[in-house]
Amino acid sequence: MFPDGFLWGVATSGHQTEGGNSNSDTWFAENLSPTVFREPSGPACDGYRRWREDLDLVAGMGLNAYRFSLEWARVEPAPGEFDDDAIAHYKAIIDRCHELGLAPVVTYNHFTCPHWFAARGGWLAPDSAEVFARYCGTVTDRLGAGIAYAVTLNEPNLPRLLSWIGLPDFVHDLQRQTLDAAAKAAGVDRYRLGNVVVPEEYDAIEDGYAAAHTAARAAIRASRPDLPVGLSLAIVDDQVVGDDPTVRDRKRAEVYGRWLALAADDDFLGVQNYERARYDATGPVPPPDDVERNHMGSDIYPLSLAGAVRYAHEAAGVPLLVTEHGIATDDDTHRAAFIEPALSGLQAAIDDGVPVLGYFHWTLLDNFEWVFGYDVRLGLVEVDRTTFARTPKPSAAVYARIARANACA
Repeated sequence: MFPDGFLWGVATSGHQTEGGNSNSDTWFAENLSPTVFREPSGPACDGYRRWREDLDLVAGMGLNAYRFSLEWARVEPAPGEFDDDAIAHYKAIIDRCHELGLAPVVTYNHFTCPHWFAARGGWLAPDSAEVFARYCGTVTDRLGAGIAYAVTLNEPNLPRLLSWIGLPDFVHDLQRQTLDAAAKAAGVDRYRLGNVVVPEEYDAIEDGYAAAHTAARAAIRASRPDLPVGLSLAIVDDQVVGDDPTVRDRKRAEVYGRWLALAADDDFLGVQNYERARYDATGPVPPPDDVERNHMGSDIYPLSLAGAVRYAHEAAGVPLLVTEHGIATDDDTHRAAFIEPALSGLQAAIDDGVPVLGYFHWTLLDNFEWVFGYDVRLGLVEVDRTTFARTPKPSAAVYARIARANACA
């Protein structure tokens, strides 16, 4: 059995599901030429209009929590100007969550930012932390009473993590071309997005993110001191092949080190895991040729979640929320078979004393997956790209059974 009060949920994000997020930096960059994005997000899953239907799907699975993000670009479409209708929209979602018995876990920034923020240099701007904290304080004043957990930033370590995957040079070149095209189109010297980052700016972007988290945490606590606040990290289950952990440990220091230290002052840490990676004394060890792989090229390895949470707690020493976990695949039989062994591994970690507060599967809907467009599918629910009709997959029933029982078979 999982602990009493364990949170069972699904995770979503605004830009990937809502559609029409036209005041955001990502929307601006998607619609340029050249652009690193395979296609524009457009209407996404039409979630800004269909959110009630989506919440009914969540409740219908027997879940008790829902993670979603506020779209900063909707809430603050111009500097210092807050949109009452957008705030009322998100308040309605929070209120409906409570009516359905769902704890709202709210992410204040899931990569996307307002267009005006990116045109000022994004997280590289000297006052970016102050500006973000103003937004976080304002929405907590307006919405904080109904929020169960606050996540300031989603995966601020992702660019650094992707650098370990070894992206080809042409990807970095296309990222630079995207940023240059955005700056030219916006009529500014420097246009910077949180999820299009070039290697020479990793350190500076991370500095901006770290300062923003610290300032946002203070603003949220000032508005509602009892609201648990943290950030989420992308954490791979990094494993050593052989006896020499040098490469694995160097990766951990570079990709997670500063964030795990920062999280020690938080109320919880969000862990987001999708895969494992193996390293020997010389570098990465690829998966065997004969194993099943996900869309991202990694082997399908359910126990990666347990490895990630064990490491995260050992390093940060705070309670954990699994704020994302899933599998990118067109074959839902792989997803259905993946969920239970992954959760059995998580339950074993909890039984060994790792304090995990809840689990959020990524994601509810097949949605817009950033640079990959709509070609990568991680949803428990299929979305018709023309009608936006939602159709639960067999994996949704597998997850619902475990959540209702609060235990694996």
